[in-house]
Amino acid sequence: MSGRRRSVVKIKKYFITGLLVWVPLAITIWVISLLVATLEGFVPGFLSSESLFGIGIPGFRFLLVIAVVLLTGVLAANLLGRSLLEQWERLLGRIPLVRSIYNSVKQVSDTVLAPNGLAFRQAVLIQYPRAGSWTIAFLTGAPSGEVASYLPGEHLSVYVPTTPNPTSGFFLMMPRDQVVELQMTVDAALKYIVSMGVVAPPPQPGAPQPPDSPEPTAPAAPAPRAEP
Repeated sequence: MSGRRRSVVKIKKYFITGLLVWVPLAITIWVISLLVATLEGFVPGFLSSESLFGIGIPGFRFLLVIAVVLLTGVLAANLLGRSLLEQWERLLGRIPLVRSIYNSVKQVSDTVLAPNGLAFRQAVLIQYPRAGSWTIAFLTGAPSGEVASYLPGEHLSVYVPTTPNPTSGFFLMMPRDQVVELQMTVDAALKYIVSMGVVAPPPQPGAPQPPDSPEPTAPAAPAPRAEP
């Protein structure tokens, strides 16, 4: 290999290495900036630092949103706050269109964000979309009500995320004996899915080891030909 070609290969290697460093950092900064800007958009203008103090304070609206959320959590955790919250929910429940949207969003948020919820608490392995093709899914609970009455035997509800965007996916109800519970954490499973299998999770202690590949056998020597 000539010196010029070696230089090109090194430059390409350094450029890719730089991309691997900066791309995750840039995306992280962009997501955080988008989140902060979205939260600051909920603060009305008369509560901005310019209106209150006459000077612009970077991040003031974001800190105000965080303070309001924490204060709401403190109030909702005591008896008086829960009573006020129940009255507020009953008021929203009397508005036809708002009632449908609010109840749906609240059920999803209670399931996903509640500390004692079952959503995304366990990574599992299932055969999807056909037998013999395996994928990682997340346990979200168990079927109940009318749906459970039509299902033979015990079933589990699982969410199968798509790659590389795990926010979209498929909801399936699988027989319990066809769901393999994994020891890996939910975070490790999400990284495995988002990276399209490139970032493999480390082996977990106590997990069954994959069977060893059989050693290739040497071809049998041909039988000697009989002399005439």
